Amino acid sequence: MKNKFVIVDGSSMLSTCYYAVLPREIMFAKTEEEKQKHYGKILHAADGTYTNAIFGMLKTVASLIRKQEPGYIAFVFDKTRDTFRRELYAEYKGTRGATPEPLKQQFVLIESILQEAGFKVLYSDDYEADDYAGSLVMKFRSQLPVVVMTKDHDYLQLVNDEYNVRAWMVQAKQEKADELYEKYYGPYGLTKKDVNLPEKTFEFTSEHVFAEEGVWPEQITDLKGIQGDTSDNIPGVKGVSSAVPPLLAEYGTVEAMYEAIHNAETDKKQLKELQDFWKEKLGISRTPYKALTKTGEDGELCGEAAALLSKRLATIKTDIPLDLELADFSVEQYKEKVLRKWCKKLDIKETSVFG
Repeated sequence: MKNKFVIVDGSSMLSTCYYAVLPREIMFAKTEEEKQKHYGKILHAADGTYTNAIFGMLKTVASLIRKQEPGYIAFVFDKTRDTFRRELYAEYKGTRGATPEPLKQQFVLIESILQEAGFKVLYSDDYEADDYAGSLVMKFRSQLPVVVMTKDHDYLQLVNDEYNVRAWMVQAKQEKADELYEKYYGPYGLTKKDVNLPEKTFEFTSEHVFAEEGVWPEQITDLKGIQGDTSDNIPGVKGVSSAVPPLLAEYGTVEAMYEAIHNAETDKKQLKELQDFWKEKLGISRTPYKALTKTGEDGELCGEAAALLSKRLATIKTDIPLDLELADFSVEQYKEKVLRKWCKKLDIKETSVFG
């Protein structure tokens, strides 16, 4: 894999590591005040610095470099939720609670540690981690194979077999990853060792995206345009979700679907024929026409306006100007001794990180 560029969703990785080893008292606490009472039980250094997420991420990064041996690596992070998407839709990510203070502190520290260790770390007040990932993919995909490593399904829109862009999707449990291995690699006699992927990870190609999501990578934004995304508070169009894959299989995009609807609306007979076609040919038992064309009252966001806005919110930017060359991301600049220094400073056993 030495000629491969791995782009790591650092926000996803650190958050996953944080919640993976939280004390039970915090995991099952019902209020924020109750959680805060037990912060002292979170893994921390002698000086009180929280380390549970940093420990897990350093271990994952060290393993990634040792076992998968990428030639180039980048880390992308979210810095704030108040990016350009909030300007488009004020409620974007509005249902998420505040980042816990122990995790927030570790975000700041891990970014500093990674940079000191020679890695390029990208984040800003204007864009999200996936926007930097998308822009890196677009800038370098014609030069070498690229992989994005994340738990976030938004990244699936970047997968492109023509340019050998894949997604290493981190699963919640190893059992789920094993199911995917068996499902897709088993018939070819391949084992996890043959594929050589990080723990809990499965590599998605375009075919895997279609098989698991029901749409192709380039249609992920259209899928979210209609279905929405509760994790990011992207509204979508309510009452349509099950009809989305067959509609996108037929029309390709949200825009083309609405064009077909508007063309049929000029004549009642054509509109009935369109809905009959959905039912008889696409297998959509309950027509989504009313939901798709609902117009809002008193500023309500719904129908076509909601679909187009939701698609825009779900679309990863791929054109952030990046004054960086491929050599800037070379793993040759990685300084393992820096990570070992930080392990000592944070009272983390080196053998637990490096084996």
